[in-house]
Amino acid sequence: MKIAILGGTGKEGSGLGFRWAAAGHEVIIGSRTEAKGQRAAEELQAALPEAAIRGCDNVTAAADAEIVVLSVPYEAQQATLTDVRAVLQGKMLVTVVAPLGQPKARVMRLPSGLSAAEEAQMQVGRNVTVVAAFQNISATHLRDLEHPLDCDVLICGERAADKEIVAGLCRDAGMRGINAGPLANAVVAEGLTAVLLGINVRHKISGAGIRITGLPEE
Repeated sequence: MKIAILGGTGKEGSGLGFRWAAAGHEVIIGSRTEAKGQRAAEELQAALPEAAIRGCDNVTAAADAEIVVLSVPYEAQQATLTDVRAVLQGKMLVTVVAPLGQPKARVMRLPSGLSAAEEAQMQVGRNVTVVAAFQNISATHLRDLEHPLDCDVLICGERAADKEIVAGLCRDAGMRGINAGPLANAVVAEGLTAVLLGINVRHKISGAGIRITGLPEE
């Protein structure tokens, strides 16, 4: 597939893009400026010479893609989605956004009472399919294809078929995706991000994650 990553210059977005490009997807790194997106794409391309990776501004990236991944700080979510709203219509938006308080290991409760994913759905409108996933994945080892990712991905959305598409992206990136219910449940996954960051700090590690037990192995 052709996957755009808005905010793809950050560690999480570029790491996911790296794994998807290695799996054979065409990856478009988006940024606020075309030059920054191109620089990030060139770095990934140098590490994966046979992959299809290019960079551009967020609007161009979203317009050219089949699936769009939002990987920006929560504070940039509304502005980013406002810029790309028109070109997102009819597409799937996978949001990785998790609101973090200060310090970053503190859960941030949004004034709306919603998850960031639910807010994203309101910001882009009903004609965009929003699915929440990858919030609890550490970026530390994403660029190391030999490193096993010992973490499951909670996938929240309204339709099982949409979540299965995202589960496929999880498999392509070396992870197991698990249907975690409707988009409203994303508030739990988003809150876990702060919990995991706190565990990293307190235990002096960098890759805390979650595993769901009791499920048959794929």
